[in-house]
Amino acid sequence: MTSASDSPATRRRAPEERPQQILDAAFHEFAEHGLAGTRLDDIAKRAGVAKGTIYLYFPNKEALFREMVRSTIIEALTEAEATHEAHKGDSAETALRRHAIHTWEFHRTERVRLIKRLVHDELVHFPDLMAFYTQEVIARGRRLMSAIIERGIARGEFRPVDPRIAARMYSAIWISHSTWCNNRAFHPQLGADEQVLEEMIEFFLHALKP
Repeated sequence: MTSASDSPATRRRAPEERPQQILDAAFHEFAEHGLAGTRLDDIAKRAGVAKGTIYLYFPNKEALFREMVRSTIIEALTEAEATHEAHKGDSAETALRRHAIHTWEFHRTERVRLIKRLVHDELVHFPDLMAFYTQEVIARGRRLMSAIIERGIARGEFRPVDPRIAARMYSAIWISHSTWCNNRAFHPQLGADEQVLEEMIEFFLHALKP
Protein backbone atom coordinates (compact mmCIF):
# COMPACT_ATOMS: atom_id res chain seq x y z
CA MET A 1 0.00 0.00 0.00
CA THR A 2 1.40 3.42 -0.94
CA SER A 3 1.32 6.07 1.77
CA ALA A 4 0.74 9.76 1.17
CA SER A 5 4.41 10.41 1.99
CA ASP A 6 5.49 8.12 -0.89
CA SER A 7 3.26 9.75 -3.48
CA PRO A 8 4.66 11.49 -6.59
CA ALA A 9 3.34 14.78 -5.23
CA THR A 10 5.53 14.37 -2.17
CA ARG A 11 8.58 13.55 -4.26
CA ARG A 12 8.03 16.67 -6.38
CA ARG A 13 8.18 19.08 -3.42
CA ALA A 14 10.54 22.00 -3.93
CA PRO A 15 14.13 21.57 -2.70
CA GLU A 16 13.71 24.32 -0.10
CA GLU A 17 10.89 22.31 1.47
CA ARG A 18 12.92 19.12 1.82
CA PRO A 19 14.47 19.82 5.26
CA GLN A 20 10.99 20.20 6.76
CA GLN A 21 9.77 17.20 4.75
CA ILE A 22 12.58 15.09 6.21
CA LEU A 23 12.00 16.47 9.70
CA ASP A 24 8.29 15.63 9.55
CA ALA A 25 9.16 12.08 8.51
CA ALA A 26 11.65 11.82 11.37
CA PHE A 27 8.97 12.84 13.89
CA HIS A 28 6.78 9.97 12.70
CA GLU A 29 9.60 7.43 12.70
CA PHE A 30 10.85 8.46 16.14
CA ALA A 31 7.30 8.23 17.46
CA GLU A 32 6.92 4.68 16.14
CA HIS A 33 10.40 3.26 16.69
CA GLY A 34 12.20 5.53 19.13
CA LEU A 35 15.50 7.27 18.59
CA ALA A 36 17.65 4.15 18.79
CA GLY A 37 15.32 2.04 16.64
CA THR A 38 14.86 4.51 13.79
CA ARG A 39 16.92 4.10 10.61
CA LEU A 40 17.71 6.86 8.15
CA ASP A 41 16.52 4.51 5.38
CA ASP A 42 13.04 4.48 6.92
CA ILE A 43 13.01 8.26 7.32
CA ALA A 44 14.00 8.64 3.67
CA LYS A 45 11.29 6.25 2.57
CA ARG A 46 8.61 8.04 4.57
CA ALA A 47 9.82 11.43 3.33
CA GLY A 48 9.85 10.22 -0.26
CA VAL A 49 13.49 11.13 -0.85
CA ALA A 50 16.70 9.23 -1.48
CA LYS A 51 18.75 8.43 1.61
CA GLY A 52 21.57 10.53 0.17
CA THR A 53 19.26 13.55 0.18
CA ILE A 54 19.03 13.40 3.96
CA TYR A 55 22.80 13.75 4.23
CA LEU A 56 22.60 17.05 2.38
CA TYR A 57 20.80 18.51 5.40
CA PHE A 58 21.33 16.19 8.37
CA PRO A 59 24.47 14.07 8.87
CA ASN A 60 22.79 11.62 11.28
CA LYS A 61 19.81 10.92 13.53
CA GLU A 62 21.31 12.99 16.30
CA ALA A 63 21.32 16.08 14.08
CA LEU A 64 17.67 15.43 13.24
CA PHE A 65 16.79 15.24 16.93
CA ARG A 66 18.60 18.51 17.61
CA GLU A 67 16.66 20.21 14.83
CA MET A 68 13.41 18.78 16.20
CA VAL A 69 14.18 20.40 19.54
CA ARG A 70 15.26 23.70 17.96
CA SER A 71 12.16 23.97 15.77
CA THR A 72 9.77 23.32 18.65
CA ILE A 73 10.96 23.92 22.21
CA ILE A 74 13.87 26.29 21.59
CA GLU A 75 11.80 28.36 19.19
CA ALA A 76 9.07 28.60 21.84
CA LEU A 77 11.62 29.58 24.49
CA THR A 78 12.91 32.35 22.24
CA GLU A 79 9.38 33.69 21.83
CA ALA A 80 8.75 33.46 25.58
CA GLU A 81 11.95 35.38 26.32
CA ALA A 82 10.91 38.08 23.84
CA THR A 83 7.49 38.31 25.50
CA HIS A 84 9.16 38.68 28.89
CA GLU A 85 11.30 41.55 27.62
CA ALA A 86 8.40 43.24 25.83
CA HIS A 87 6.17 43.26 28.94
CA LYS A 88 8.54 44.41 31.64
CA GLY A 89 5.87 46.76 32.91
CA ASP A 90 3.57 43.88 33.84
CA SER A 91 3.45 42.60 37.38
CA ALA A 92 5.43 39.46 38.14
CA GLU A 93 2.18 37.64 38.91
CA THR A 94 0.81 38.52 35.46
CA ALA A 95 4.04 37.37 33.83
CA LEU A 96 4.04 34.12 35.78
CA ARG A 97 0.41 33.38 34.94
CA ARG A 98 1.02 34.08 31.25
CA HIS A 99 4.10 31.86 31.20
CA ALA A 100 2.37 29.10 33.16
CA ILE A 101 -0.58 28.92 30.77
CA HIS A 102 1.72 28.84 27.76
CA THR A 103 3.91 26.16 29.37
CA TRP A 104 0.87 24.02 30.16
CA GLU A 105 -0.54 24.20 26.65
CA PHE A 106 2.84 23.81 24.95
CA HIS A 107 3.91 20.73 26.90
CA ARG A 108 0.74 18.98 25.84
CA THR A 109 1.22 19.38 22.08
CA GLU A 110 1.93 16.21 20.14
CA ARG A 111 5.50 16.95 19.07
CA VAL A 112 6.61 18.22 22.47
CA ARG A 113 5.11 15.12 24.07
CA LEU A 114 7.19 12.98 21.71
CA ILE A 115 10.40 14.89 22.47
CA LYS A 116 9.78 14.59 26.21
CA ARG A 117 9.27 10.83 25.83
CA LEU A 118 12.52 10.48 23.89
CA VAL A 119 14.37 12.56 26.49
CA HIS A 120 12.98 10.48 29.35
CA ASP A 121 13.37 7.06 27.76
CA GLU A 122 16.42 7.27 25.52
CA LEU A 123 18.75 10.21 25.99
CA VAL A 124 20.58 8.38 28.77
CA HIS A 125 22.09 6.37 25.90
CA PHE A 126 22.97 9.53 23.94
CA PRO A 127 25.07 11.64 26.35
CA ASP A 128 25.87 14.33 23.78
CA LEU A 129 22.17 14.85 23.11
CA MET A 130 21.42 14.87 26.82
CA ALA A 131 24.05 17.57 27.35
CA PHE A 132 22.57 19.56 24.46
CA TYR A 133 19.01 19.26 25.83
CA THR A 134 20.07 20.10 29.38
CA GLN A 135 21.87 23.25 28.32
CA GLU A 136 19.61 24.54 25.56
CA VAL A 137 16.22 23.62 27.01
CA ILE A 138 16.25 22.86 30.73
CA ALA A 139 18.77 25.48 31.83
CA ARG A 140 17.38 28.12 29.51
CA GLY A 141 13.80 27.52 30.64
CA ARG A 142 14.79 27.80 34.27
CA ARG A 143 16.67 31.05 33.62
CA LEU A 144 13.50 32.55 32.20
CA MET A 145 11.39 31.53 35.18
CA SER A 146 14.14 32.72 37.54
CA ALA A 147 14.00 36.13 35.86
CA ILE A 148 10.24 36.35 36.43
CA ILE A 149 10.63 35.41 40.09
CA GLU A 150 13.53 37.85 40.56
CA ARG A 151 11.32 40.62 39.16
CA GLY A 152 8.64 39.76 41.72
CA ILE A 153 11.14 39.79 44.59
CA ALA A 154 12.60 43.14 43.51
CA ARG A 155 9.13 44.68 43.38
CA GLY A 156 8.03 43.22 46.71
CA GLU A 157 5.39 41.00 45.09
CA PHE A 158 7.18 37.80 46.11
CA ARG A 159 9.04 36.95 49.30
CA PRO A 160 12.82 36.51 49.17
CA VAL A 161 13.57 33.03 47.85
CA ASP A 162 16.32 31.50 45.76
CA PRO A 163 14.94 32.10 42.24
CA ARG A 164 16.89 29.15 40.81
CA ILE A 165 15.42 26.67 43.27
CA ALA A 166 11.92 28.11 42.87
CA ALA A 167 12.26 27.83 39.07
CA ARG A 168 13.30 24.20 39.44
CA MET A 169 10.24 23.48 41.57
CA TYR A 170 8.02 25.20 39.00
CA SER A 171 9.47 23.05 36.22
CA ALA A 172 8.89 19.84 38.17
CA ILE A 173 5.26 20.67 38.94
CA TRP A 174 4.28 21.73 35.43
CA ILE A 175 6.04 18.94 33.58
CA SER A 176 4.75 16.23 35.93
CA HIS A 177 1.14 17.34 35.79
CA SER A 178 1.10 17.93 32.04
CA THR A 179 2.51 14.42 31.60
CA TRP A 180 -0.20 12.93 33.79
CA CYS A 181 -2.91 14.80 31.91
CA ASN A 182 -1.43 13.64 28.61
CA ASN A 183 -1.93 10.09 29.89
CA ARG A 184 -5.31 10.62 31.48
CA ALA A 185 -6.38 6.99 30.97
CA PHE A 186 -3.86 5.99 33.63
CA HIS A 187 -4.82 8.81 35.99
CA PRO A 188 -8.65 8.81 36.17
CA GLN A 189 -8.58 10.67 39.49
CA LEU A 190 -7.44 13.90 37.82
CA GLY A 191 -9.86 16.79 37.68
CA ALA A 192 -10.67 18.87 34.62
CA ASP A 193 -7.56 20.23 32.91
CA GLU A 194 -8.55 23.86 33.50
CA GLN A 195 -9.08 23.14 37.20
CA VAL A 196 -5.70 21.44 37.54
CA LEU A 197 -3.93 24.36 35.84
CA GLU A 198 -5.64 27.03 37.93
CA GLU A 199 -4.94 25.16 41.17
CA MET A 200 -1.26 24.80 40.25
CA ILE A 201 -0.94 28.51 39.48
CA GLU A 202 -2.61 29.50 42.74
CA PHE A 203 -0.52 26.99 44.69
CA PHE A 204 2.73 28.30 43.26
CA LEU A 205 1.80 31.96 43.68
CA HIS A 206 0.71 31.35 47.28
CA ALA A 207 4.13 29.83 47.99
CA LEU A 208 5.88 32.91 46.59
CA LYS A 209 3.78 35.73 48.02
CA PRO A 210 4.89 37.53 51.22
